[in-house]
Amino acid sequence: MRWRLWIVGKVLLVLVAIAVLAYVVMGLWNWVMPALFTGAHTIDFAHAIGLLVLSRVLFGGFRGHGGHARWKYRQWERWEQMTPEEREKFQQGMQAMRGRRGWRCH
Repeated sequence: MRWRLWIVGKVLLVLVAIAVLAYVVMGLWNWVMPALFTGAHTIDFAHAIGLLVLSRVLFGGFRGHGGHARWKYRQWERWEQMTPEEREKFQQGMQAMRGRRGWRCH
């Protein structure tokens, strides 16, 4: 019973979060877009949800840091597994690469 209640609570929380986010998108769109562009029309709640879905498809958002955080974590795991000699060799290679391409490291 507790498990089902927890699932229902999570589903309700997600639905409320989507509704609030759609309401914010609708308000921002209706406030900004018609003022900036003369041909822009105001949108309703359904169109705001559509914009959220479209932005999810195009940009892959709504996942926090997405793949970038996982990539950084994997790189850190690699670094942790390196021996001190391998780390030194890696750092020297990075310094050589920065010098070739004119990168500045501050």
